[in-house]
Amino acid sequence: MKTPKLIEIKPAEVEALLERVEKEALQEGDYEIIKGLIEAFVYISQSLDERTTVIRRLLRLIFGAKTETRKKLFEIAAKQEEGDDKEESSSSGKKPGHGRNGADAYKKAERIKIPIQDLKAGERCRECSKGKLYPVKKSGTLVRFVGMAPLAAKIYDLEKLRCNLCGEVFTAEPPENVGNEKYDETAGAMIAMLKYGSGMPFHRIEKLQESMGVPLPASTQWDIVENAANKGPHPAYRELVRQAAQGEVIHNDDTPAKILEVIKEISEQSLRKGTFTTGMVSTNGDNKIALFFTGTKHAGENMTELLKHRQTELDPPIQMCDALSRNLPDNLQTILANCLTHGRRNFVEVAHNFPEETAYVIDQIAAVYKTDETAREQNLSPQERLNLHQKESGPVMESLKSWCSAQLEEKKTEPNSSLGKAIAYMLKHWEPLTLFLRVPGAPLDNNICERILKKAILHRKNALFFKTEHGAFIGDIFMSLIHTCNLGGVNPFDYLVALQKHSPEVFKNPGNWMPWNYQAALPPNDS
Repeated sequence: MKTPKLIEIKPAEVEALLERVEKEALQEGDYEIIKGLIEAFVYISQSLDERTTVIRRLLRLIFGAKTETRKKLFEIAAKQEEGDDKEESSSSGKKPGHGRNGADAYKKAERIKIPIQDLKAGERCRECSKGKLYPVKKSGTLVRFVGMAPLAAKIYDLEKLRCNLCGEVFTAEPPENVGNEKYDETAGAMIAMLKYGSGMPFHRIEKLQESMGVPLPASTQWDIVENAANKGPHPAYRELVRQAAQGEVIHNDDTPAKILEVIKEISEQSLRKGTFTTGMVSTNGDNKIALFFTGTKHAGENMTELLKHRQTELDPPIQMCDALSRNLPDNLQTILANCLTHGRRNFVEVAHNFPEETAYVIDQIAAVYKTDETAREQNLSPQERLNLHQKESGPVMESLKSWCSAQLEEKKTEPNSSLGKAIAYMLKHWEPLTLFLRVPGAPLDNNICERILKKAILHRKNALFFKTEHGAFIGDIFMSLIHTCNLGGVNPFDYLVALQKHSPEVFKNPGNWMPWNYQAALPPNDS
């Protein structure tokens, strides 16, 4: 937006100018004044529009609804238009089934069969004395939760006996399953789950454990997770990286992070001032792999490093990301797809100022997502999904493109307005935004990657920083393993325990110890 030329004019001069305009008796120089006033008006209007958009975005981030659904979006816009800026409270009443899980949902709960004390199957009914009792297939169930500290401790008092004659001391043998280490595999798994899976920093775990009578200092917790990572989790993580590089579709994005060791070393002359956590999600066959890389590299640089592990005979993967250049690998070794949700979000940000226009765009994109949902429900192959999108979504997106072009070409929308910029973004990135209409398997958006990055953001909000690059690497290992498990519906706690217990086997053949196949590698008594 060009800053208008400064024109100094007094109120009396403005009044005189208006009189000349009414009389159609403009003087020399009036044209320049009128032009300047119009440019100033346009500049001020656009500035206010942009600042209003930014302010509303910030207010929504801090206080507003977390959803960007069409209904919610325009409900809020309507209320704001009426001058009602009060935030809507949570909806009255719970959703059907909210907060209630059946007994079958608790897969890891201990199941205890409770027989009827004074009756057995096959006996006569004590009520009617005629019928015979038989088992009912579906038993009655009660679910009861038992609270405990995240980490519990057991103390084994080994009896000692001494001979009064020879002085020989005899000590009781500990149970076979006690192990030789003070902190077993479950301790390392639980601390990793709390810190890297749930974003709970060491010092909070320390306070919790202390209050429960089982103290566990933060420094000890670090020693435990570092030791745990150097067992099976480390080679499993390396194998995840290798397998992720072979994926057909790879999502990537990054978010700021802090590594104190690196920040101290950054000088004023350093080209790269910040540190970042890159999140990736790779689809390799039926498996989805989550990866985290924390350091000075941006997402595109980490993608370059990842693709070094890709087999040369494979075709380039589809890369899904937003339209920032820092997300792209060197020499663009991928088929680029851009996030349609990002394009949509630009219109969401200006919905208050342009409700009619944004409603049209949001409705068109909603139709595309509806088609994609149909493809998922019908479990279509990538090629069948492509055919469906070409048939159903192709005309919709073509209509949207024509509308966007007309808005700018026919001057229906000011190019420098917030709406004009949202339209320009769509047109500029149209090809990667619509890759799903040309390439089988191309996703619509980068939402899955944004969701896993929220885990890194949660850790950053709670723990604030990593002390060292090594500490960040340990975090990357556990976050990658835990959230890969979450994507595949695998219990991450059990998985981390198994990797530690069978560390030699994992180092020998890590491919057999991935979240989706490790149970087949377990000994019969461990499965």
